[in-house]
Amino acid sequence: MLYTLILLVHVFVVIGLISVILIQRGRSGGLIEALGGVESIFGTKTSSFFVKITVVLAILFFVTTISLAYLSKQRGRSLLDKYKDAPVQQEKNAASPAVPQTDAK
Repeated sequence: MLYTLILLVHVFVVIGLISVILIQRGRSGGLIEALGGVESIFGTKTSSFFVKITVVLAILFFVTTISLAYLSKQRGRSLLDKYKDAPVQQEKNAASPAVPQTDAK
């Protein structure tokens, strides 16, 4: 239950982080110039607002990532563990059966 909740928060943080980074003004202007009216919505301090949001989302990203790693270790379930104990089946080659060779005179 807790793992699912943190995973859900992590997905929302990732989507938000991607969105905020794409909106920020970079060397070429970013998506903020394509949206035009976004600067008027946030006021004159748009860049400092987006920087603060990016920092908060980055911190949340690292916290949720570390939490998910810790909780998945505590769960003790891994996809590799499921297959590790399974017996390995070796396929026999039907074209060349192992027949002992005898000397026919």
